[in-house]
Formats: sequence, C-alpha cells, structure tokens
Amino acid sequence: MVAIAAVLFISSCVNHSSNSDKSVFSYNESSGIITLDPAFSRDQAHTWVCNQLYNSLVKLDDSLNVIPSIAKTWKISTDGLKYTFNIRSDVYFHDNECFSEGTRKVVAKDFVYSFNRLLNPKVASPGAWVLSNVKKTENQFAIKSLNDSTLVIELDKPFPPFLGILSMKYCSVIPHEAISYYGSDFRKHPVGTGPFKLQNWIENIKLVLRKNPAYFETKDGIRLPYLDGVSISFLIDKMTAFMEFVKGEFDFISGIVPSYKDELLTRSGQLKQKFSSKFNMIEGPYLNTEYLAIYVDNSKRGNTELPLMNVNVRKAINYGFNRKKMIHYLKNGIGTPGNKGVIPAGMPAYNSDAIYGYEYNPEKSKQLLLDAGYNTTNPVPEITLTTTPDYLDLCKFVQSQLKDVGIKIVIQVSPAATVRELKAHGKLEFFRASWIADYPDEENYLSMFYSQNLAPNGPNYTHLVDDRIDELYLKSFNIVEKNQRISNYRIIDSLIMEEAPVAILYYDQAIRFTQKNIIGMTINPINILNLETVRKTPKH
Repeated sequence: MVAIAAVLFISSCVNHSSNSDKSVFSYNESSGIITLDPAFSRDQAHTWVCNQLYNSLVKLDDSLNVIPSIAKTWKISTDGLKYTFNIRSDVYFHDNECFSEGTRKVVAKDFVYSFNRLLNPKVASPGAWVLSNVKKTENQFAIKSLNDSTLVIELDKPFPPFLGILSMKYCSVIPHEAISYYGSDFRKHPVGTGPFKLQNWIENIKLVLRKNPAYFETKDGIRLPYLDGVSISFLIDKMTAFMEFVKGEFDFISGIVPSYKDELLTRSGQLKQKFSSKFNMIEGPYLNTEYLAIYVDNSKRGNTELPLMNVNVRKAINYGFNRKKMIHYLKNGIGTPGNKGVIPAGMPAYNSDAIYGYEYNPEKSKQLLLDAGYNTTNPVPEITLTTTPDYLDLCKFVQSQLKDVGIKIVIQVSPAATVRELKAHGKLEFFRASWIADYPDEENYLSMFYSQNLAPNGPNYTHLVDDRIDELYLKSFNIVEKNQRISNYRIIDSLIMEEAPVAILYYDQAIRFTQKNIIGMTINPINILNLETVRKTPKH
C-alpha cells in the first residue's frame, strides 16, 4: 500500500506540473538508476541525473572549454603542480533535514571533505582514479582549504588534463552532514547544490526532481533553472520508450538504436518527413572512437604465419574497406567515417589535414599485400576477427570488402564479457573495440598506445610499443600551453596510425530528438544532459 500511495503521489505531482503554470521535463532511462551518490556516477544514466543534483569546481561548455562553476577563478603554477581555486560565496546546499538550520553555504572545506571521501578506499568509488595524480605525504592528500574561499590542490607530477577531470560528476561537492546523517542511505537522499533537488524516487518506477529555488546560476539576470522539475521513467524496452516519445509522453530521447532507426531516419541520416513537423533533431560529435584493434607483439614481427605482425598487412586492412559506404548503409549516416587517427571529431586535436590516416583505396591495399610477400600463390593466412553481437553487421561489411582485396576474415561472435577478458590478456589477434573519453583531453585516447599501459594493467590492448610515441606522450605532460600540446598530440596520433595497430571504423555522433515545445536543448561531445537552461513551452 505504501508503494502504491507513493506512485500515486508522484503521478499527481507530474500531472500537476504539466499544467500551463508548471513545466516538467520528462525522459526515460532504460538502463535504470541505482544510486544518486556522485561518487558512483560511472555511466551515462547516473551522470545525467547527478548533473541535475550536483556541481563541481568547474564545468565544460558545449565546446569542451573548462569554465567556472563553484570556483569563480583559478590559478595554475608555472610548473603545473599547484592549482588554487577561488570559491564563490553565494552557493548553498539543498535545504535538508541533515542541517540544523535547513541549509548551509558551501566553503572550501567541503571540497576537501568530498575529494578525500572520493579517495577513501572504504568508500570504494569507481571514480577514485580521477584524483590519482594528487600528491600524498604521510597518508594525507595535498588538498587544503586556506580559508572559506580558497582551495589548493597539489599534484605529484604535471598533468594538464587535470582541470578538465575536475568537471566530472565524481568531483561534485557534498556536505559531510549528509553523510553523517544518512550514512549508506545517502544514495537515495542526495544533498547537492545543483539546479534541481530530489522530490521523490520509487526505484525502477519513477524519479522526480524539483526546481532548486536557491540555485546560484543566472542567465540574463534570471535565476536558473527555467524548468519546474524533471521526471525520469524506467522503461527497459527502448522501442516502447520510443513509442511513448512519439505519443508525446516523453520530451526527448537520446541516441538511435536498430529497432527504430529506419522508422525515424532516412538512409542519409535525415529526420523523416512524417516526423519533421513533430520533433527537433540535434546532432554533433561524440567522444567515442569505434575501431578494429590488432594485437601487435614485437617479439613475433616477421612471422609469415602471423600476417598481422606485418605493418603492410595492417595498412592493407585500413585501405581495404569503404568507411563512408559503411556509415551510409549501416548507420543511416550517423557518425563520421574513421579516415584519420584515434582522436575523434569533437576534440581540438582532431584535424583531417594534419594526421596520417586512411581513405578507401583497394588498389593500394593489394599493393601493400604484395609488398608484404603475399600473392595468389602465397595468400594471406586466414585472420579471425572477434566481435560482440551488436557489431556483427559492421564486421560482416569489413569482411566482405577485405575479401575483395585478398584478405580472408573469419568472424567469431562472443559475449561482451568474454571479449573483455580475452582482449585484456592478449588472447585475441583482431577484435572490435571502442573508446569513450573519460575526460575531455586527447591524452585519454593516446594513453591506449603508451608502452607502460600494456593490458591487463592498462588500456594498451594492442600491445604496441614504440619509443617515439612514448617520448612524445610523456613530453605532453610538461607542455602547459594548450595549442603546443595539441600539436604534440597530432604528431603522436600520426605515428600511431603509421604503425596501424588499429583500423578506425568511425567517430561516433551524439544525436537527440526533442518535442517541438522544448527550447534551449543543446548537445556536446561528452553527451552530458544539461537542463538548467532548457525551457518547456505549452503545446499548441
């Protein structure tokens, strides 16, 4: 009876908010939500909701520039080791019974507490790594408050991406009173500083947020957010959620899935005419590179029974399939053909003219195989490509095209967990993979090819070892000036692609669909959901 009453209560709130004097933004989260603690915001579902509840020192704009949030200004020492933040004096935590006076102003000590909690092994946050470069002496981390408005963080070595990392939801500020009061139940009693605060949550059924009237951000003199609330549903089936969106029950959907992509989009990626008057489509680069990875073992170079050890064979694979055609027919035009490096479109260092890459050129592919010593009497040995079921169509396309240039591919389909385990231990010679940026810096992608990051102890699943790449990769940490660092990143990316340990399939694209009465929705390369400046107007 309690659960039924709670559901009715939430429904009444949502229905009331849909009246002309209220505006509630509704969307579906098929993946579900299990916690509202930002220390566990490890995936998109949890990051999205935590972005409405919490703030960090800094945030990212839609172009991935680091801009102020709770920190008004900051200063980085010339050696790149000391970060000093000036904290705003007008930021308050959500009103909550954990405070004796209802609420409390945020001060620098709150960040000291929040960051030390994130680093505490007993908390076991999957985001503890974001502060791994913070200096530690005598069992204490170098995170200090000089006064209420000044926070100082010291690193043990220069790491230019650090400022961008601090924008992640893991680094949100929370009050110690809430943790003391709620303990492990903080996951369902969040207390943050964000534009919305929790109204009610019936797990797996509905989560409702309401406007924070004391939110510190303004636009054109108006206090944000514009919306009165946010309603999140948890339909597991994405096709069902899509049909609810079509009926107008949800205000937006994100991404495109095979079950409805042909219903919604033309082959060239345009919104079909029957929907163009009902919905808006917003698209932009997404920091996700999809690729085929090749296990490169230096000790086996030159072994003719292992064709992938030969760089000419790896280059032949890269030249041997038409990425533009693949995107057009299999992705409905959603995505950018992967004709360049591992750094995706949407990153400042992505530059089609500066980075060594591969256009479709089957004749060049055939010549490279001849250069590698393979011909009609000595064909390339059969190569096994391992993939998960979701990407079987892409792999079959590559298989078909490579067959035409003289490379026979056998596809092995395995569960995602099996692929993760086998690639981590170097048991796959050729496999489909992807890399979604954890933070908005190109270093995130280049770290996959640093020799000290060999899997299973790091993200170098190809086991590429190249002294030139290592030297330039380490050099980038000491380059403070952004444009110089970007130039260095482009050189590294070109060197990686010349060695061809990967064949880039495509750079992903973020895509959103909204009802026509949703105003101010934007998109960004990390696909974060920002609702503080979104408006919902009455339907006509």
